[in-house]
Amino acid sequence: MLSAFRSALTTPDLRRKILFTLGIVVIYRLGANVPSPGVSSTNIQECLRLAEQGENQNLYSLLNLFSGGALLQLSVFALGIMPFITASIIVQLLGVVIPRFEQLRKEGQSGQAKLQQYTRYLTIAFAVLQATTVVALARSGALFQGCNERVIPDDSIFSLVVVVIVMTAGATLLMWMGELVTERGVGNGMSLLIFASIAARIPAEGGNILQTAGGVVFAVVCVFALAIIVAVCFVEQAQRRIPVQYAKRMVGRRMYGGTSTYLPLKVNQAGVIPVIFGSSLLYLPQLLSQLSGEDNWWRRFVDEYLVPQSSWVHISLFFLLIIFFTYFYVSITFNPDERADDMKKFGGFVPGIRPGRPTAEYLSFVLSRITLPGSLYLGIVAVLPNFFLSITGDGNNQNFPFGGTAVLIMVGVGLDTVKQIESQLMQRNYEGFLK
Repeated sequence: MLSAFRSALTTPDLRRKILFTLGIVVIYRLGANVPSPGVSSTNIQECLRLAEQGENQNLYSLLNLFSGGALLQLSVFALGIMPFITASIIVQLLGVVIPRFEQLRKEGQSGQAKLQQYTRYLTIAFAVLQATTVVALARSGALFQGCNERVIPDDSIFSLVVVVIVMTAGATLLMWMGELVTERGVGNGMSLLIFASIAARIPAEGGNILQTAGGVVFAVVCVFALAIIVAVCFVEQAQRRIPVQYAKRMVGRRMYGGTSTYLPLKVNQAGVIPVIFGSSLLYLPQLLSQLSGEDNWWRRFVDEYLVPQSSWVHISLFFLLIIFFTYFYVSITFNPDERADDMKKFGGFVPGIRPGRPTAEYLSFVLSRITLPGSLYLGIVAVLPNFFLSITGDGNNQNFPFGGTAVLIMVGVGLDTVKQIESQLMQRNYEGFLK
């Protein structure tokens, strides 16, 4: 392992890419702690201190997790890359609904560039919407419940517009920085920025557990966290390899084909998207109940069963939503008919299965078989923080760093980055990280 790190740092091209990626991450973390103009950082720190002592549920904990704590500080990079994630998911889903988007997706590099341009425009629109919402909630006091300090002392229209513009510009700059890392650095830029945001919160959250629950519980949580990471690494790399044989064919005077390969179907084909969808959908009842401001049966039901993370109603709904969105997202992103047609076009077939429609039915059958354990795995990992939080006695803290969305993203991004570095080392005849 150490020799692989030394080889990576002694290779000039790879060292330049790694240092460039680290420089972008440092700039991102610096901007996440710089408050927006017109925002009182002293009052925000006081409100955060009161929020930690109280038991109020924060609706924006998922966004705050992805921004590395920058959202509640109303910093320049307060929105993080959530506008880009939302825009990317919507553009990907529209590829199934709108024929024009599906045609662009099949046009290769030029079509992907056009879709990427649409994603950028949609990112700016979502950034403006989210920035306006956050500023409005901060001005009305709904962002920090129970805190009487004025987060934005000057609540004039000009001051609020400046804060919205700065946050939107920060989200746009982050999108550009992520694309720079993907193009000139190592790994996927957007994923690495999420990784940095989540990793930045682990020391503080671990310190809170150590303070509130004691050293014994903290040690037990660390052991369970290590076991979860090992299990996630194992499942994230698990795949069903369907053998594919390509027939020989003559193109001019040359013979092509005749090779054997495989079609990899990952057990976790949907990634972390179902967890994000399920979390976002569970936040809607909480948001609506707080915005209504009325003490009715709906608000009492939400406060009793949906707000507490240790509630069995919350855990069961979250688990079922993850299973539903896993099947939904896999059915959208993987089309067995299209994959079977591509194989038939290039002379490929699964041994024992006729090309065309029978191959599509076989792929659909195999995909449905492996999606069930994948969805159960996602659901179990996602609800594990609820049990840990009930053990540590901090059932209202949603930013638990050792489970759910956080560990799935960190392990996935870490594995992808290590694989990319290893592939570049193998191109230069160096020994990689994975033996």
